[in-house]
Amino acid sequence: MKTIKGPGIFLAQFAGDAAPFNSLPAIADYMAGLGYKGIQIPSWDGRLFDLAKAAESQTYCDDIKGMLADKGLEITELSTHLQGQLVAVHPAYDAQFDGFAAEHVRGNPAARQAWAVEQMHFAAKASQRLGLTTHASFPGALAWPYVYPWPQRPAGLVEDAFDELARRWKPILDVFDENGVDIGFELHPGEDLHDGVTFEMFLERVNNHPRANILYDPSHFVLQCLDYLQFIDIYHERIKCFHVKDAEFRPSGRSGVYGGYQSWVNRPGRFRSLGDGQVDFGQIFSKMAQYDYAGWAVLEWECALKHPEVGAAEGAPFIAKHIIPVTEHAFDDFAAGGEDRDLNRRLMGL
Repeated sequence: MKTIKGPGIFLAQFAGDAAPFNSLPAIADYMAGLGYKGIQIPSWDGRLFDLAKAAESQTYCDDIKGMLADKGLEITELSTHLQGQLVAVHPAYDAQFDGFAAEHVRGNPAARQAWAVEQMHFAAKASQRLGLTTHASFPGALAWPYVYPWPQRPAGLVEDAFDELARRWKPILDVFDENGVDIGFELHPGEDLHDGVTFEMFLERVNNHPRANILYDPSHFVLQCLDYLQFIDIYHERIKCFHVKDAEFRPSGRSGVYGGYQSWVNRPGRFRSLGDGQVDFGQIFSKMAQYDYAGWAVLEWECALKHPEVGAAEGAPFIAKHIIPVTEHAFDDFAAGGEDRDLNRRLMGL
């Protein structure tokens, strides 16, 4: 068995224009000071990282790795959540998602998609140059507006949407395969891949591609009322990334799963800082150890109530406490009798 690596932290929710969150060296110092051993880098944030340069320059990648190593840090994964989202955008969301793209492709969905695909290619090569074997992303969505159909969906609409999603992603997955990197798709409401069934629908259409995998985040399953522990039993072979994020779901007589268009603070289902929600992380880390998950445990801080810097400070010891240093031998080995095939036969009366 392998011991989970960590604690790690996703930098996306912390990056900003003010020090120490406005450059990679400064934010790395800050996070290392809190006890983190790894950082997941949002590849779209130019204040922290130049994705195109990383794809082209081994020197740039080596310099980043060396700088982080001097601080006791590693890169857990690169993230292309925003660029991956733009691989497949339903027209209803064109205006909202335009802000995720470079300025020169905004207002042009075809150019925006081509830019997103190029970004994914950059991410595959950059990951390879950095010595990474996993990558975090979103898949995008074409069917999501029809998730709760009224009027009834036309026959074949969902199937056609997933066919198209797979058509767009298969060549990208092939590029990641060429570079020896797995994509962990975060299964998330708003994405066509948001639970186990939808992941299976996609996986079937990309011919069980070995690089099509899962970023496991239990918080999104709590808000869907999905069994996040059984999910690990079913899909553990495809779980390659792990966001450690808490959540709670407390339905009321006035609002339920859909949240009533309310702010995050007032929704029955909302994200919380680690330890403040309902997720059973003891069982999650036990199952991850049981199934030999060898990747990183990465905090993604999203909380409707707590200050992010407090959440970050609490997150490192919380994750460290839950990581199970796996045993190298069985607890009852002291009573082992050794291997004796003749004895085995006698014990069976043979």
